[in-house]
Amino acid sequence: MLARLTAVTLTAVCLAASGCTAATTRAPAPTAPGVTALRGEVLATVPHDPAAFTQGLELVDGVLYEGTGLDGKSEMRTVDPATGAVTRHVALPADFFGEGVTVLDDRIWQITWQNGVAIERDRTTLAERRRVTYPGEGWGLCHADGRLVMSDGSDKLTFRDPDSFAATGEVHVREGGNPVTELNELECAGGAVYANVWQTDRIVRIDPTTGAVTASIDLSGLLRPDEREHTDVLNGIAAIPGTDEFLVTGKLWPTMFRIRFVPAA
Repeated sequence: MLARLTAVTLTAVCLAASGCTAATTRAPAPTAPGVTALRGEVLATVPHDPAAFTQGLELVDGVLYEGTGLDGKSEMRTVDPATGAVTRHVALPADFFGEGVTVLDDRIWQITWQNGVAIERDRTTLAERRRVTYPGEGWGLCHADGRLVMSDGSDKLTFRDPDSFAATGEVHVREGGNPVTELNELECAGGAVYANVWQTDRIVRIDPTTGAVTASIDLSGLLRPDEREHTDVLNGIAAIPGTDEFLVTGKLWPTMFRIRFVPAA
């Protein structure tokens, strides 16, 4: 893996989110009082399939699980985190738009954008076991403390039973007292929920008990402007177990980045 320690300002082109239209990446808002400002220190890079519209990313037992989106192109995949090679993949039905994923024991949950369907899969084969339904949209998914955490594009995180997928509670995310909306891909790690904020190069760290944003992480500059021309938004964060490091990538990005969150200058 090649180290990349430089950063440049990103010029975003061709952005699409969960079924989106083209847009421009929004500049990060000033950090609110009481919120820690962080940035990503890049430790290494790993190739990433530039055709993967990344919607969910999670690293478990040395295997990277990736859910991708777009109608007719959505998949569930396993990936070698050292090389970026896709080791197994299964397609979703052509009319399903895949979103977030999370691995729980011997199974995987994969949600869909506007289909209102969550798919439970066999972790080893990726084969579908069953489907359950839920109201509204599905964006991001992770799990911690015996419950699933799901985002729907609003400021709300919904807690769900990991077996039935039934909603068991919710929390609304606030930063300096203001709602934080368009919470996208999620990662549960270290007692916190990390969420990509759609149409930005920002991740927020959330206290799931109160919904308060405790840190704002600026990840602008990971791709050079020429690398960004045919890509979409930052989306995909996977904690590396046993470390304080994460893998991050974006939709249609050619690269994954192994990073550590450090204080912003």
